[in-house]
Amino acid sequence: MRVRLGLLVTLLVAGMLTAAEPPAGAALPRLSVSVVAGSLDHPWDVAALPHGRLLVTERSRARLSVIRHGHRRTIPLVGSHLWVSGETGLMGLEVDPRWRSNHRIYTCQGWGTSASHDVRVIAWRLTKHLREAVPVRTLVAGLPSTSGRHGGCRLLITRDGSLLIGTGDAATGTNPRNLGSLGGKTLRVNRFTGRPWRHNPFRSSSNAKTRLVYTYGHRNVQGLAQRRDGTLWSIEQGTSRDDEVNRLVAGGDYGYNPVPGYNESVPMTDQSLPGTQIDARWSSGPTTDATSGGTFVPNSRKWKGFRGWLAVAALKNQKLIMLHFSLSGRLLAERTELTGHGRLRTAVVAPNGDLFVTTDNGDGRDVILRVHPR
Repeated sequence: MRVRLGLLVTLLVAGMLTAAEPPAGAALPRLSVSVVAGSLDHPWDVAALPHGRLLVTERSRARLSVIRHGHRRTIPLVGSHLWVSGETGLMGLEVDPRWRSNHRIYTCQGWGTSASHDVRVIAWRLTKHLREAVPVRTLVAGLPSTSGRHGGCRLLITRDGSLLIGTGDAATGTNPRNLGSLGGKTLRVNRFTGRPWRHNPFRSSSNAKTRLVYTYGHRNVQGLAQRRDGTLWSIEQGTSRDDEVNRLVAGGDYGYNPVPGYNESVPMTDQSLPGTQIDARWSSGPTTDATSGGTFVPNSRKWKGFRGWLAVAALKNQKLIMLHFSLSGRLLAERTELTGHGRLRTAVVAPNGDLFVTTDNGDGRDVILRVHPR
């Protein structure tokens, strides 16, 4: 693979800054699983609030809820025009790090009508006692949508305060490598204004959309995570093969180019394209797991041998994939956990260092699981 000097330096520096790895051969703990909340339908994302409360988005019901002690209550999204179709609805969710002072949250959703719609990221303010979510600002609009297929859309507030957005290509072949489209990308913006992040690689472009782009050449980014060393990672759904975990490098091309038309027989990372394409750090290979959201396991003693591993939820193969990467991002080990709970949509870190994992089985049968070592 041809690698530009700038990208190579970025990768080397990121590896040097990584915290120490767990010792080789450390015992892997057995995991304990309990149900936090039930009677949900396609819960797409979950985030913790103070006082033991959880926010959860349900994609197809287009419903934002607060859960406390297992009891759910709907929080109306004031003035919303949510559009639900196929894989698109109410999806990604983040809580502002300054929640206690600004009560802001962020969601990513389909928006509009069956005749005219897009996918957009919106900042909301939750009112007293979480009675309503009042819109503050539309941060990014115009993420492409067609039938609702490949709608993305994961959110991550990074440690430097920027908002990272993972998008889908809307099953349109030209979107992933077109820097004038927001589809098939990761975007990085100021979470208060929606303007391009100050370190974005194409911030000098004359195209307003291009200035938002952090990486391109993706198919359907379903997960975003930040490792303890500060590096950013994406989880991407493949075609009939090659789900991917990628380490993101500013300006990087991740090599998906399903043209002419929407030709899903092409490689997920096509090294025959012009320029430099960045290979995945993990791939599912000749089959697909339908990977979705994920998070890095806390680097705490209670996680023992799983400290710092990436936990990835899988829909099709109904499991939690645990991946261990070296300081430089090389895959060292893979393990399967949490089988027997059906389709899994995402994994996030709880305030006490446990994991919250959501199922995605539909028909009101879904739950939020709490997972921790025994």
